[in-house]
Amino acid sequence: MQNIPKKWSSMKTLKDRGEEKRSEIADAAVAATVAEVIGAVRAGGDAALRSYSERFDKWSPESFRLSPEEIDRIVATVPAQVIEDITFVQAQVRNFAEHQLASVQDFEIETMPGVFLGQKNVPIESVGAYVPGGKYPLTASAHMTIITARTAGVKRIAACTPPIRGEIPAATIAAMHLAGADEIYIMGGVQAIAALAVGTETIGRVDLIAGPGNAYVADAKKQLFGEVGIDLFAGPTEIMVIADDHADPFIVAVDLLSQAEHGPESPAVLVTTSESVATKTMAFIDEILPGMPTNDLAGPAWRDFGEVHVVGSLDEAYDFANSRAFEHVEVLTEHPRDALDKMVNFGALFLGEGTCVSYGDKVIGTNHVLPTRGASRYTGGLWVGKYLKTVTYQEVTNPESSAFFGELCGRAARVELFEGHARSGDVRVAKYRGDSLPWSDHQFATTGSR
Repeated sequence: MQNIPKKWSSMKTLKDRGEEKRSEIADAAVAATVAEVIGAVRAGGDAALRSYSERFDKWSPESFRLSPEEIDRIVATVPAQVIEDITFVQAQVRNFAEHQLASVQDFEIETMPGVFLGQKNVPIESVGAYVPGGKYPLTASAHMTIITARTAGVKRIAACTPPIRGEIPAATIAAMHLAGADEIYIMGGVQAIAALAVGTETIGRVDLIAGPGNAYVADAKKQLFGEVGIDLFAGPTEIMVIADDHADPFIVAVDLLSQAEHGPESPAVLVTTSESVATKTMAFIDEILPGMPTNDLAGPAWRDFGEVHVVGSLDEAYDFANSRAFEHVEVLTEHPRDALDKMVNFGALFLGEGTCVSYGDKVIGTNHVLPTRGASRYTGGLWVGKYLKTVTYQEVTNPESSAFFGELCGRAARVELFEGHARSGDVRVAKYRGDSLPWSDHQFATTGSR
């Protein structure tokens, strides 16, 4: 059971999570397997990739990359309604990403006469988009990773997804293709992340890898970070619902279970000011779970990681939610927009009964690749800016300004005993203002201009 801090001693807990399932031994086992696969792909390239693909996915095609003809043939098998829905959802994601891009501005300012400082946002050149799918075709992850990268201006997008029970997931391929992937590979797991990060004989390495995945994929990104950029570290999906006595307990129950079905370690937490809402929600969950097609995942998640807490006020609820820094926070209260002022630690907020986390996951347009396990304390989720490098530049065209900074640089650098730095300033003072160099007999012709 978890330990509730003393500040929550007045909290009434109706359901707490079970004993922590993760262990250092299990984490070490995952890390060891990941390191083995990465090392093998690094050394063996395509042969190692094929070996692990056969071992883990029972998949060994002539080429992991789909040809344009194969893509067209696969997309043609997808029902027209599915294509129409994918196209609509991708338009929502693209629209939101374009507005995000418009909010990121290049600028240049003149801070002193002839001193120009600027900022440019430069797209990353190549990105690997990982679209998970070992059990289900997760088309939405294609929208989130590929469209956002394309909107940012990334030149090369190499996207991959695993086969599902030995079959190519046609709807996912359609989503990847329609989103604008330049290369589509049928490969998954650690071997796919390693191939994208280090490159093989047939797969060019990328500069950044984005997209969710299981514990092995997450650990692969962690181990390769630095050699390749990543979007963020992510763990099991999380949902917290903040509710008052205006909330509909049936909707609360359905929404909690909607995220619990992601996997058996997905936390689903209710914090409410109403004990009635809490008890009715728990009763509805007990009623719904047995008939839920994904009960094999949602059931263990609710049993082991579900929580229900009753607090004295919504301020306490917001404070508790901020302390947990969950991925998804759904606010089902009379005045849900109050959360915009009260909440600071979250991956994404869902305000009011009219929306839900599932909208964000699948259709509404905001990105669903979000921080988990408390990471929202220091980062947001995947967005256009993740695919941009914000770089700076400077130019000094005024000789007097350069001489001023040269003299200042000389003093500042010598305080730190960086004589070489100081001399870079000295030579500009000498050239532009005519001062002598105390450490050299070199003479500059002082023309008054550069």
